[in-house]
Amino acid sequence: MGNKIAIITGASRGLGKSTALHLVRQGVDIIGTYHSLEQEAQNVVEEIESLGGKARMLQLDVGDSSSFEAFKGQVTMLLGTCFSAERFDFLVNNAGIGMHASCADTTEAQFDQLMKVHFKGPFFLTQKLLPLMADGGRIVNLSSGLARFSPIGYAAYASMKGAIEVWTRYLANELGPRGITVNALAPGAIETDFGGGTVRDNPQVNSWISSNTALGRAGLPDDIGAAVSMLLGEGGRWITAQRIEASGGMFV
Repeated sequence: MGNKIAIITGASRGLGKSTALHLVRQGVDIIGTYHSLEQEAQNVVEEIESLGGKARMLQLDVGDSSSFEAFKGQVTMLLGTCFSAERFDFLVNNAGIGMHASCADTTEAQFDQLMKVHFKGPFFLTQKLLPLMADGGRIVNLSSGLARFSPIGYAAYASMKGAIEVWTRYLANELGPRGITVNALAPGAIETDFGGGTVRDNPQVNSWISSNTALGRAGLPDDIGAAVSMLLGEGGRWITAQRIEASGGMFV
C-alpha cells in the first residue's frame, strides 16, 4: 500500500508550499502546481525529497479552465508512472491572486480575473479531478478571513471566497456518499508575498494586525500549512461542510 497522495494548487511558495511540507512529514506524497515560478517549484520538490518524500510539480493556470482536461491527463500519467497509483487522496485548492480596490474602483477585468482564479477555477478543476479521487478522500478549499470581516478594498476578492464557502457545503453534501470530506479553511492575515507582501513587509500594517488579533501577531505560512494538514489527517475524518477560520482570533 503506497503513501497517500495530495494535489495542491499553488504549491511553489507561501501557504501551498507550507502545506506540502507539513503533509510530507505525515507520509503524504505531493503533486503540486505552479503558475510561472518553475525554479521555485523545483526547489520545493528538492526540499520534499530531502525529507524523504516524493513530489512532482506541474504547470497550471487555475484561471484557465480550458487547460483542465490536459491537466487531468498529466495527473493520470503521473499517478501511474511516478506514484504507482490510480487515484489520489487529497485535493487542496490553494492557488490565488491578491487584488485591492474599492467597490467603486473595481474594474470588470479585475472582477473577471478574480472570479476565474478564485471560484470558477477551483469549481471546475475539482469537477474534472473527482473521477481520479479515491473514495474516503478529502478536499480543503482555501477561503479567507475577509469573507467574515470587511475592511475596505477587498469586496470582489472576498465575495469570491464567500462563494467558495457556499460551494464547499454543497460539494460536501454531494460527496458524502463517497466518504469524501470537504471543508473551507479561512486564513487571517498571513506574512507571505501575497498581495505584494504588505502584511509581512509593512511594519505599520503588521502592527495593526497584531493589535487586532487575540494571539497578538500576524499569521505565518506554517500556521496555515499545519491547519490544512490537520484537516487532512486523522483528526479531520468527522469534519465536513465546515468553514474553519485560522486567524489567531482576528477581530473577535
